[in-house]
Amino acid sequence: MRAAPTILHLDMDAFYASVEQASKPSLRGKAVIVGGLGPRGVVATASYEARRFGVHSAMPTAQARRLCPNGAYLIPRFSLYREVSDLVMGLLRELSPLVEPLSLDEAFVDLEAGGTAFDSASARATGERLRADIAAATGLSGSVGLAGSKMLAKVASEEAKPAGLLLIEPGTERELLAPMSVRTLPGVGPATGEHLRRAGITTVGELAEAGEDELVRMVGKAHGVGLYRMALGLDDRPVVAERDAKSVSVEDTFDVDLHDRVRIRFEVQRLADRCVGRLRASGHSGRTIVLKVRRYDFSTLTRSETLRGPTDDPSVVREAAARLLEGVDTTGGVRLLGVGVTGLADYTQEDLFAQALGAGAEEGGAVAEGIAPEGVAPEGIAPDGVVPEGVAPEGEQGAGEPDGAGAAAGTAAAAAGAGGPVAEAGGPEAVAGRHWPAGSDVRHALYGPGWVQGSGVGRVTVRFEQPGSPPGRVRTFRLDDPELESSDPLPLVGRAEGAA
Repeated sequence: MRAAPTILHLDMDAFYASVEQASKPSLRGKAVIVGGLGPRGVVATASYEARRFGVHSAMPTAQARRLCPNGAYLIPRFSLYREVSDLVMGLLRELSPLVEPLSLDEAFVDLEAGGTAFDSASARATGERLRADIAAATGLSGSVGLAGSKMLAKVASEEAKPAGLLLIEPGTERELLAPMSVRTLPGVGPATGEHLRRAGITTVGELAEAGEDELVRMVGKAHGVGLYRMALGLDDRPVVAERDAKSVSVEDTFDVDLHDRVRIRFEVQRLADRCVGRLRASGHSGRTIVLKVRRYDFSTLTRSETLRGPTDDPSVVREAAARLLEGVDTTGGVRLLGVGVTGLADYTQEDLFAQALGAGAEEGGAVAEGIAPEGVAPEGIAPDGVVPEGVAPEGEQGAGEPDGAGAAAGTAAAAAGAGGPVAEAGGPEAVAGRHWPAGSDVRHALYGPGWVQGSGVGRVTVRFEQPGSPPGRVRTFRLDDPELESSDPLPLVGRAEGAA
């Protein structure tokens, strides 16, 4: 614990939904839900307006539509979210060399290491200046927590939401924490919270009063000691600037269960190629190939094979994934497939892979079949893309991103992918198939830039507006209109193009 509140925690407010509202003027102040749009889609993030209807992250999109039928339901645009995140993280690194990203929209900063704060007054001034700089650079709001420890800084930013700043003065921690729910503390999920509730412990103050010995008896030594320290506001963890990636993975959820073994093998090969693309983009190679299969009954199986050395060769990964698939029974149907690579390194050993076939099974073997509940990624393979906001650990674990700097990129693309493979906005799949998912960016030869409001029955409806413009007009076109094409997202802050 520090004697001054010089650890800052930034958490952007409803990040994905806020980016969409900023880039689509007609959606500002309205309910926006970002996630998978198919029958098996999952909510990645909901705007504060949508949350008033009970919509939250990790909720099935079908349920969200029942709660908020008039909301705007959009696909995630991860490329834009990453660009905005890079701007925000750049501002944080101007404050200190010690910035620890937890996700695309969340990070700790050691202000003392950067010489930007040394007491409460300077810390508060730095936090307020940061919020103003973020608003100027992105048009978005973030909540800031300041405290003498990482745990308390995160608690403070959560209490400051939305668009606020809370500073916890050293020495006031226990008084502040005492009335809060035990679920406020990191690591206290629904199961632990319910276990404590049955024991009559619902607040952090009651947790502290129970004492270390009682908590150890209730939840075990490691967890009990940690809970007691957190209840007292004790946390000595440093801000760590560099965190190594642990895995790279991709996955897709399908609208209809796959039964055809040939189609399943094809999808595994396609996922293996995408995974290698992410692996190479991150500058890594990997030694262990992991296959994830979620069957018709929601049981999730994982198989892994460890090679003789790390690789980023797509043929090696494809072959290993195919071998793993042979050991999985898919006769009942498959709703999700995933391919991942763990045991990452920053080099390859190409000479070892001439005999890759069969080598992994001898050395690493397959992981025992494991059953995991729906929505829980088995150890060793992370979801593709971004972890939905509100799902622990909050944030995005993107392939090729540091662990925690991407745990948000896992389940959200699972959220995005839920409902079937969807090309990222502006991607070649969208162009070739003339498929226009809601929320994707388009450009018309006559009317300029806009975004898709919806499509069906051979028509696509587009609203022509852009960041910084007034709400735009809506027009409808044929799906195959030659003057309409996919486009890249426009910057959130900057000069608007000529109005349509």
